[in-house]
Amino acid sequence: MLARFASLISLAFAILLLAGCLTLALAADARLVASGRPNILFLLTDDQRADTIHALGNPVIQTPTLDRLARSGLVFRNCYCMGSDMPAVCFPSRSMLLSGRSLFHLKHKQGGYGVRYAINFPKTLREAGYETYHHGKRQNGPTGIYKDFEHEKYLVNDDAERLSGRPGQEIADAAVTFLEKRKRDRPFFMYLAFGNPHDPRVVIPEYRRRYDEAAMPLPANYLPMHPFDNGWLTGRDERLAPWPRTPAEVKKHITDYYGVVTYLDEQIGRILEALRRSGEYDRTIILFSSDHGLALGSHGLMGKQSVYEVALKPPLFVAGPGIRRGETDAFVYLHDIFPTVCDLVGIKTPAGLDARSFSDVLTAKSNTARDAIFLAFMECQRALRVGDWKLIRYPEINKSQLCNLHDDPDEIHDVSAQHPDKERELMTLLARRQAANGDTLPLSSPHPRDPAVSADTLRHRPE
Repeated sequence: MLARFASLISLAFAILLLAGCLTLALAADARLVASGRPNILFLLTDDQRADTIHALGNPVIQTPTLDRLARSGLVFRNCYCMGSDMPAVCFPSRSMLLSGRSLFHLKHKQGGYGVRYAINFPKTLREAGYETYHHGKRQNGPTGIYKDFEHEKYLVNDDAERLSGRPGQEIADAAVTFLEKRKRDRPFFMYLAFGNPHDPRVVIPEYRRRYDEAAMPLPANYLPMHPFDNGWLTGRDERLAPWPRTPAEVKKHITDYYGVVTYLDEQIGRILEALRRSGEYDRTIILFSSDHGLALGSHGLMGKQSVYEVALKPPLFVAGPGIRRGETDAFVYLHDIFPTVCDLVGIKTPAGLDARSFSDVLTAKSNTARDAIFLAFMECQRALRVGDWKLIRYPEINKSQLCNLHDDPDEIHDVSAQHPDKERELMTLLARRQAANGDTLPLSSPHPRDPAVSADTLRHRPE
């Protein structure tokens, strides 16, 4: 009896030992497979408009690092953040990006910033053998997802970093050190989520002096006032400048903004140079984007709390092995980056994502990704873009704006009166997209608000 018991104990021990060896072997195999995959460097800025890259058509701004990166890869002219269900647009944007879920399928209203997602971007890559690294701002970030990074770092103090005059340097310093000291047995996924050029926008004088504030051009769609009440005219960002917005005030904001972008561009250059010194540059896929855009005087607005192109269209370009060069007009969302990276590195995309891969566009197998773009901001604004046509709907005041972005890329002219059939068509399609995305907001109100505004009423209206 004792001999049989001892034999069973020995067998159990052998099984446990074999299981442990098998686990180690599988982990070693995962690393071996992963070692042949490209690195991923994802550079994400905060509040950066799509038109702030010199190489992409802005003759004033100085962005030599981003210019070289854009020219070496594929530029997406129609990348969008889907929008936001709160004033802090950055939080839903980053949550969508890292979870692969669309706006109305996020869980933060049930669990706050720390809500966990069983499937997310860093966890998927880490389980595939990647060394995962995050460094970014502390405020308004999906901390529950950040915990799934192997290396989880935050700015010591978001506002202090922005007031330091050296935007992006803290993240760049740490990233350079990581690239110099890390082991090379696994590929890496670095997600660097800068806190700039979000306000307060402060840069050392040398960089601000590169721009002539008096000669700074105004946006083509600059207005002193938004022509009607869009539902969010007196929020936090809109109080950064008085009403009406004067040319001098807007030029000051843009000069500060450009100075910060130029310094940040230099810090990104330091990271890319460290990547070259490491010998890893040629086997790294590099993505550059921002969480959304910013008005900065466009349409009489200052912030990103709208569904205009300037607010929800960030820059996006991708460069690296296997990526074609040039530009594309394909419609994509920021949160589509998650499954796209999975495709590019040979990882099976997890089931259940709302995001769709645009890897075929990157490799020239296709010129399209999505057939339409649906946008939303809180309960006061909805939009749909199909082809060159874009409809914006303001349900609280029963108003629509219709633009043809081919003829009017700055959304200056509302042509809904000239094209009532197109407006009705897009209203129908907008309602269908709402239903498909789980958005239950009615597109009309039985008791609409008065849309009229004046500088005096805005100054005295509470937030």
